[in-house]
Amino acid sequence: MNAVAPGAYHIWTIGCQMNEADTRRLAARLEALGWREAADPDSADLLVLNTCVVRRQAEDKALGRLAQARAQKRRRPDRIVALMGCLVGERMDPALRERFDFVDVFLPPSDPGPLLRRLAAADAAEAPGEAPLPARLRRSVRAHVPAVLGCSLACAYCVIPYRRGPERSRPAGEILDEIRALLAQGVREIVLLGQIVDRYGLDRPDAGVNLAGLLRSAARLDGLRRLRFLTNHPRYLDAALIETVADEPRICPHFVMPFQSGSDAVLARMRRGYTAEDYRARVAAIRARLPEASIQTDIIVGFPGETEADFAATANLLEELRLDKVHIARYSPRPQTWAARRLPDDVPAEEKERRRAALDAIQTRILSEKNAAFRGRVVDVLVEDRDPRRGRWRGRTPCDRLVFFEAPGNPRGRIVPVRIRETAPFSLIGAAESANPTPP
Repeated sequence: MNAVAPGAYHIWTIGCQMNEADTRRLAARLEALGWREAADPDSADLLVLNTCVVRRQAEDKALGRLAQARAQKRRRPDRIVALMGCLVGERMDPALRERFDFVDVFLPPSDPGPLLRRLAAADAAEAPGEAPLPARLRRSVRAHVPAVLGCSLACAYCVIPYRRGPERSRPAGEILDEIRALLAQGVREIVLLGQIVDRYGLDRPDAGVNLAGLLRSAARLDGLRRLRFLTNHPRYLDAALIETVADEPRICPHFVMPFQSGSDAVLARMRRGYTAEDYRARVAAIRARLPEASIQTDIIVGFPGETEADFAATANLLEELRLDKVHIARYSPRPQTWAARRLPDDVPAEEKERRRAALDAIQTRILSEKNAAFRGRVVDVLVEDRDPRRGRWRGRTPCDRLVFFEAPGNPRGRIVPVRIRETAPFSLIGAAESANPTPP
């Protein structure tokens, strides 16, 4: 097969930060081959759809976008269409080719090789350590870097192990090389990713590096301002990791640790491997060592068999712990998962939505109260960009609070002390306190 002459590409992405990282890395490789980003999908010679199926809603959006891609391919048969991500999965169902017969290339999650080889007519798989930013992202302050691919835990509701495959930790040297390349291009904050990031290195015991060691190495790289990591799991986030965050000033005291349910009965059916008391203990350990730390969580409402008492336990745990950010999802059965095969989806959709809205109201109130305590305080903000709607600069505190503020000049990529004047549940508003922010 001959190489394809470079043209214009467009990548449509839905889903988690891992998908965003996969898109960024693919776009960079395409541009290294001479491709340029199209202004819109219709003008693209190459159309890539990077998909998510963790929730039914995300899968429905992907299927809708595929219907549009079919029409775009019909209008221009020479257009290359590539399907990528969790809809394809690590081991693609052969029926997918028949269902989407207009798709030219299918890419497993985090593997751009099949497309790159088709375009370059050679082994153009991504070389370890190479991580240039695509043109659109060359002013980015933050970048996501995969540390652990896949997952082997297989919670009852989660399709990730079936779509992204078993847990694989990337070599530490490869990760650090990627971070160095991003820092050289102006990135100042790195977010290390893993479905269970705390398990980094457990599948590579001979390498002798765990997440705490990887974080210490990354935190000391020249040019880095901040380092984050997600997602944590209550069974694997240990005292050594908490101590590492406390010891290294560049590692943000920000933990993303789902509890999913406050009911031990539901947690057991979810196959999460901990109790609500275990989660309380982990939160207490974080706050004892890092009193200012923020803790983000995920909750699923309407899991099979969830009673009103189970839901009340979840609401009570949320009230008790007063966490800093919550993502609330209504349960939707996912093919292949244990829950979809063994448990009836017996909570009505209307009740799922009622429970979601009730938790959202609790958390909005809690965040309003917690953020109000910042009024008049000065916080350090790593500036990401200027908000086009509000005309203010925006960035985040080490604890991941979003801040909008006024400042002279162009502080992008710098750490700016900002005095908070107004607060809202999901953001803080203020003005730069100093005309001499930390250099980028």
